[in-house]
Amino acid sequence: MERSFLEYFHCPPTYVDLRLRADVGPSSGFFRFGPDLICYGQLSSGRTQRKSSGTLEDVLNRVHVEKSTVYLPFDLDKVIENLRYERYSVAAPKPVLRSFARSAGRKAYYAVRPILPISVRKHLQRAALRGWDKKPFPNWPVDHTVDRLFDQMMSSVIRANSGERVPFIWFWPDGLPSCSIMTHDVETAAGRDFCQTLMDLDDSFGLKSSFQLIPEGRYELTEDFLQALRRRGFEINVHDLNHDGNLFQDRDEFLRRVARINAYGKRFQATGYRSGVLYRNLDWYDAFDYSYDMSVPNVGHLDPQPGGCCTGKPYFIGNILEIPVVATQDYTLFHILGQYSIELWERQMESTLDHNGLISFIVHPDYLIEKRGRDVYVELLACLARRRDQSKTWFALPRELNDWWRSRNEMRLVKEGTSWRIDGRNNHRARIAYASLEGTRVVYTLEKELHPHVPPPAPAPPTSSRPPHQLDDCCIST
Repeated sequence: MERSFLEYFHCPPTYVDLRLRADVGPSSGFFRFGPDLICYGQLSSGRTQRKSSGTLEDVLNRVHVEKSTVYLPFDLDKVIENLRYERYSVAAPKPVLRSFARSAGRKAYYAVRPILPISVRKHLQRAALRGWDKKPFPNWPVDHTVDRLFDQMMSSVIRANSGERVPFIWFWPDGLPSCSIMTHDVETAAGRDFCQTLMDLDDSFGLKSSFQLIPEGRYELTEDFLQALRRRGFEINVHDLNHDGNLFQDRDEFLRRVARINAYGKRFQATGYRSGVLYRNLDWYDAFDYSYDMSVPNVGHLDPQPGGCCTGKPYFIGNILEIPVVATQDYTLFHILGQYSIELWERQMESTLDHNGLISFIVHPDYLIEKRGRDVYVELLACLARRRDQSKTWFALPRELNDWWRSRNEMRLVKEGTSWRIDGRNNHRARIAYASLEGTRVVYTLEKELHPHVPPPAPAPPTSSRPPHQLDDCCIST
């Protein structure tokens, strides 16, 4: 019940006592937690629904604080896992992805995809994605369900501690409010040949990025090419095996391929991995020999495999750190949505900053060869550089983010008299923060900070006057 909360905040366990009021029912489904927060799992009381659309039961008023204990109508750890692992999705990799992978149409598409011009591909993909904008869950363009659910839990934890503020280890190094990473998936030989120019563009703004390379079938990768990336301080990761869309088609074939994928990781000196087309089956991830993965979208309405992890922060899948893809991909922006501006990316960055999260980009060199796309990318780099210079974001390489999140996961708050200190590797970059209540709202304040951060409420439906980030008195019994 408390594991996910403690891993998220890294607050002292003595502050947290979460319990079920009664055993949960046997079936999982969708329910509401407040007017606009959709969750998925089993309830101890109340009814769940098979679909996220329609009328869902709101169980917020079944949260009770009694003395120092918070009683919930669901298992928090299980609900968080359901969201992060996309267990709510009817299109989860098992078994739906497998049947999709075996379809003759899909195999035919991927057989000819390398020679299909974008003008043809985009029409086929738009047809396949028809109706994406009607899906109520996850919430597009960025879904913060997991993070907002933890905000709600923190409100109850504070009440269970008689209103005392709760110390925790801040999410990002040096007290920065958010994190940004840039990644480049190289799909074709033309994209590979454009990497030198792309590195020049990134360097012109003082921003380093990672390049995900396809090791077989698409293009040649010489040692000189790999060394050129490393010498300039850019990161190399492995991108699928041959990008044919069939990695997760069959378990035995997957294991044969993943052995080669892992071997290429050693050759490339790569610690990170990303699947082609963001296909994934998180239940098979124990076969990967990588420190982190970047294959799970925050919200996947515009991807061939729908779903989404509903969080803007990294999380662990076993021993692998998952760094979610939060920003809309450049191909999708340009060729599916038909937008050649950074307006959507700016909205996603602002939403991420509001929730102290991560904004991660996939920008392909293949789609920047054309000047129109390249001009948009330069505008994005300028925006990211401004945010970095204004201390709005920590701009990091994926391997640096992986190292930070792992070290934070091992840090501990230790009481010294009336104050706290942080123990653990990289603690010189860590900051103590406090969660407290101002009225009915949770605010997060860095130690010695003058102006606290208030998690913003999402717009509530017109029929409700209660801000969604609040747990008002009717939800609490003491």
